[in-house]
Amino acid sequence: MLKKLYQSVLGWAKTPYGTLALFILAFVESSFFPIPPDILLIALCLSLPKKSFKYALITTAGSTIGGCFGYLIGMKFMSAIGVKIIAFYNIAEQFEYIKELYSRYDAWAVGIAGFTPIPYKVFTISAGVFNINFKVFLFVSLISRGLRFFLIGWLIFAMGEKIKPFIEKYFNTLAVIFVILLILGFVLINLIF
Repeated sequence: MLKKLYQSVLGWAKTPYGTLALFILAFVESSFFPIPPDILLIALCLSLPKKSFKYALITTAGSTIGGCFGYLIGMKFMSAIGVKIIAFYNIAEQFEYIKELYSRYDAWAVGIAGFTPIPYKVFTISAGVFNINFKVFLFVSLISRGLRFFLIGWLIFAMGEKIKPFIEKYFNTLAVIFVILLILGFVLINLIF
């Protein structure tokens, strides 16, 4: 099933919808959606390695703007929307610890979540709730998300077609590993925070 999805996603790269889908996925993942854009980014970069940096830029833009939307949810709509998102991820008890992280590190705490498998949306929403300096939040989000997505883009650009057979051969395994890392990010939040 994952292989079929991968093949259909590769087809999106040759249509105008691939980049739009990438932007939308990056946007919603940063504010409320559980599935990260990395898999679509990788598939699009693999189909057209010369456009890897363009796809990384689109993903970074979508993710950063989506992070701002998450910030807005936390700042203005926490009781209506944010509470439901926090409940979905089961981290209501950890919110106080996240507040402590923000009091110590300000928006720099977002940088860790922006680059790692730790769910970024939790930090974007909580940044709005705890009224973190928006300019610093925006800067750190742009840098951390950019580093993550441009690293992926650069690896595929540098390796080009040589990496494609490897990913096609081990796509299911890599997808499972990626999902495990994502779940571990959620578990890590629940354990540490």
